[in-house]
Amino acid sequence: MDKKSLRIVFMGTPDFAVESLRQLVENGYQVAGVVTMPDKAVGRHGSVLQPSPVKQYAEKMGLPILQPEKLKDETFLRELKQLRADLQIVVAFRMLPDVVWDMPKYGTFNLHASLLPQYRGAAPINWAIIHGERETGVTTFFLSHEIDTGRIILQRRLPIAETDDAGIVHDALMRLGASLTIETVDLLLAGNDVIDTTAQETLYQSESELHPAPKLFKDTCRINWHRPAKKVYDFIRGLSPHPAAWTELQVSENESIPLKIFQSAICPETHFLEPGIIRTDSKNLLEIAVEDGFIRLLSVQLAGKKRMTSKDFLNGNKHLLQRVK
Repeated sequence: MDKKSLRIVFMGTPDFAVESLRQLVENGYQVAGVVTMPDKAVGRHGSVLQPSPVKQYAEKMGLPILQPEKLKDETFLRELKQLRADLQIVVAFRMLPDVVWDMPKYGTFNLHASLLPQYRGAAPINWAIIHGERETGVTTFFLSHEIDTGRIILQRRLPIAETDDAGIVHDALMRLGASLTIETVDLLLAGNDVIDTTAQETLYQSESELHPAPKLFKDTCRINWHRPAKKVYDFIRGLSPHPAAWTELQVSENESIPLKIFQSAICPETHFLEPGIIRTDSKNLLEIAVEDGFIRLLSVQLAGKKRMTSKDFLNGNKHLLQRVK
């Protein structure tokens, strides 16, 4: 079987998945259909339906699209079966039930944005940076019953620079992952019915060695200033630009307002200030005390305002600067 006769069903939703789908289409693989999330209600009253980035691309290319609410719905399963997939590819979608991932004769593989078995879960890029990793990567693996635990097909590595944030790493892994998706399909096509895969359990001795990558929530993203500067710095860049690390400016004894922080720098210094105390010249410099120095804020955003430099922030908000909590 060649790439033009192999029927592929692609499953994905966000921008990260679009690049893999685009490379499949532009390199002449037969994408028999696309499965993505239902359109999302947006706007003040939820009156506008916004299609996912994957749906937008699939419509542009004239690809058949399925948008199931429930993956075990009989109508969806019937429509999926009618696409006669030889192979299913999953990139940033949902956890699939057995009846879906076990359907094609070549199985279903997933592209994951980490070097599995590390950083299993919904936010692998963010957590790798938060933990100060110097390297990450992408992995293709066959789906199995437990999420992100299937047998590894291929991996490719990517260095993380000290100044990289989650947005930079996301875009680099998106491109690297798309190339790995193509490479994995070609390997399956040339595999002579047996693909050399690696069981994840052989790559670690104890689960205590593994770093999980759970979904991020608002409370997860709140900055703890009672930590070393490097930990706080990595936390901020690991959540930038989305969903963004945040803190609260205490503007009075009974009032505080949220402040998102997108970019910062480490300023090592011995001091005797309590963590969370603000140091500023009221013109250009905005720093917050941590255990072993200061975190200099470079790019911030008040609720309801646009993202701005600290200098611009100080121009109009000096009255807010007491401390953070």
